[in-house]
Amino acid sequence: MRRPAKGWGRRIASARASVIEDVDAAMARDPAAQSRLETFLASPGLHAVWSHRVSHKMWENPSYRLPARLLSQWTRARTGIEIHPGATIGRRLFIDHGMGVVIGETAVVGDDVMLYHDVTLGGRSLAKVKRHPTVGDRVTIGSGARVLGDITLGDDSQIGANSVVTKDVPADSVAVGIPAQIRRPVPGLIPEELLDEHPAIWI
Repeated sequence: MRRPAKGWGRRIASARASVIEDVDAAMARDPAAQSRLETFLASPGLHAVWSHRVSHKMWENPSYRLPARLLSQWTRARTGIEIHPGATIGRRLFIDHGMGVVIGETAVVGDDVMLYHDVTLGGRSLAKVKRHPTVGDRVTIGSGARVLGDITLGDDSQIGANSVVTKDVPADSVAVGIPAQIRRPVPGLIPEELLDEHPAIWI
């Protein structure tokens, strides 16, 4: 029996490590997760991210853009999460619950980002330009939030549930409301303690 080429072996090992990394990150953020196996099999957010990685790789080759779009639409039907294959997604993205999440074509999402259900990273222009948000590392976006346009959410920022954000959010800030207003959290508070300062974050 012919052994896989060394290049394929490295790719398989890298993909396996990436999946384990994603599962462990999801378990760290989801108190309902019982085991790696359950999280692997039953997390639509992870399934959507894994499918996106494939469709994004296809999207990079213009000849495969139609299949990439078809894969993303199949994933949308299966998970309720729509990630355009052109979007750039960092490591360990976790989408909790997932239903109704939309990530547009020119969105850029950093590492260790957490999105709750019904989040939109959308555009405000019909021009074929960078028209979707850039999300920094370790950003949390609460359920129902709308982040619109070519704006930047700084590292470690948090967006409150149902907020509408159309302007840049500085790093280490909290944005809540319609339109979103910037708040500075009390230094040293962990995310759970921010509930007392800004209840809208997690509602």
